Amino acid sequence: MILSHLKGLLSSPSSEWQKIRDEQCSVADCYIQHVLILAAIPAISAFIGATVVGWEIAERSFRFTYQSSIPLAIGLYLASLCAIAILGKAIYWMADTYGTSKKLSTCISLATAITTPVFLSGAFAIIPVPWLIFITGLCGLSYSVYLLYTGIPIVMEINQEKGFLFASAILTIALVTVVGILAATVILWSLGLAPVHA
Repeated sequence: MILSHLKGLLSSPSSEWQKIRDEQCSVADCYIQHVLILAAIPAISAFIGATVVGWEIAERSFRFTYQSSIPLAIGLYLASLCAIAILGKAIYWMADTYGTSKKLSTCISLATAITTPVFLSGAFAIIPVPWLIFITGLCGLSYSVYLLYTGIPIVMEINQEKGFLFASAILTIALVTVVGILAATVILWSLGLAPVHA
């Protein structure tokens, strides 16, 4: 579903949102066919970049051990899966407030489509150059925000004004989710799960 809509989301999102809205899939199907794959892109890329390629900072090269990087990659993967679930559930929960109602599977599909550019930009973590990761991540994030504001009114079948407010509320929840993931990362690192230099 989302992977088949990838070209349309990148080239003509407005018409592609209508196709996504009309598709039927269960939450399990959405996760198995799309979310599990997309969430693996940044996790695997970051693992390879940190352990095989290595970071180059201030003309010094850093690589992490495989043993310390595996839990981090798994944590990033699980955090990505949870973030999609939180966003999808938030869209589903808030729909009544904005005068609409959709199935949870549609809301999960919407959350997956919205976050697709962020996941795809995560592929650049395989080349661990800080400025490159920052620029590609910012581009992916910007396009995800664009998809959020264009997709909510179409998929949820509400007017543009309500769609803007709805999308802004979802963006706030997404930011809180990211802050929560970062806080959890700091806590886990302080408990001994920090990466170890090779």
